[in-house]
Amino acid sequence: MKIFKRFPAFMGVLLLGAAMTVAAVGEADARKGGGFGSRGTRTYTAPPSTSTAPSAAQPIQRSATPAPGPQTTANTANAARGGLFGGGLGGSLLRGLAIGGLVGLLLGGGFGGMAGFLGLLLQVGLIALVAMLAFRFFAARRQPTPAGAGAPYGMNRDSMFGGGAEPQPQPGRSALGGMGGSGMGGMGKPAYQPAPNRRVKDEIGIGAKDFDTFEARLAEVQDAYSREDRDALRRLATPEVFSVLTEELDRNTAHGVRNEVRDVKLLQGDLAESWREGNTEYATVALRYQMRDIMRDRATGALTSHGTEALEETTEVWTFTRPRGGEWTLSAIQDV
Repeated sequence: MKIFKRFPAFMGVLLLGAAMTVAAVGEADARKGGGFGSRGTRTYTAPPSTSTAPSAAQPIQRSATPAPGPQTTANTANAARGGLFGGGLGGSLLRGLAIGGLVGLLLGGGFGGMAGFLGLLLQVGLIALVAMLAFRFFAARRQPTPAGAGAPYGMNRDSMFGGGAEPQPQPGRSALGGMGGSGMGGMGKPAYQPAPNRRVKDEIGIGAKDFDTFEARLAEVQDAYSREDRDALRRLATPEVFSVLTEELDRNTAHGVRNEVRDVKLLQGDLAESWREGNTEYATVALRYQMRDIMRDRATGALTSHGTEALEETTEVWTFTRPRGGEWTLSAIQDV
């Protein structure tokens, strides 16, 4: 009996320890293992895989965009289940007929109403059969067209991200496909690896200038974060992403450390998708890049116990947004 009396206290200790462990992990590495920001109406939809990021991107776990609530799922399940006679108007009519027949049976005078009851069951069965056939007919007509069955989205044939025939790499192109820039362009060896039979959903028509901007934003955001330049971060990112990054800077300050990011170099990149929502445009790109991600003591400048100056390679999926004709700003980051 003493064991059972101590069980609630024991479980409380375990839960408290687990919560402290989770909190410690979150404090130590806030940016890894997930995603944050917004991809508009596609925030909670996984971006298509690419040559650069063939694995699925981590879902966005922190966003100001409302997530689809459980209420929608519950309503869908209830509509599909619908009780004994199904949902909707047809189910209501069938339930009404059944209830009316039962009431008539109860008022019909004992066993003499049994034939009427059997007739009622037959009528209900016929009506249910007709309703089921009608439901299947209309449900079949509402089925969406399978992906890829219709005409493909328009491709930008001048970029390195087209569907159908793959464009030929050109000397001096950057790793993201734009002319010039950093990345692999200076070596004359574009990092893009063609993905046969992959059709990119490019609804905007992303061009060389856009690719150059995406590559530049990668270096600019990392540099601003390393310098703790909040004004630059505010200019380069949406308010939501800016808020997350500045929270990380505040956390580093509170812990007495400074995150120094140097030697950022794009190795490979490609477009996952681009689309338009009203007057707002989005582009999601996969980026594989290397950098020195160094954590130093804020007071002495020495490496922390787990700090290293070695080159690291990482792959992430970045989403950019802009008003139509405006400047691209960073709106989401997802780990791969």
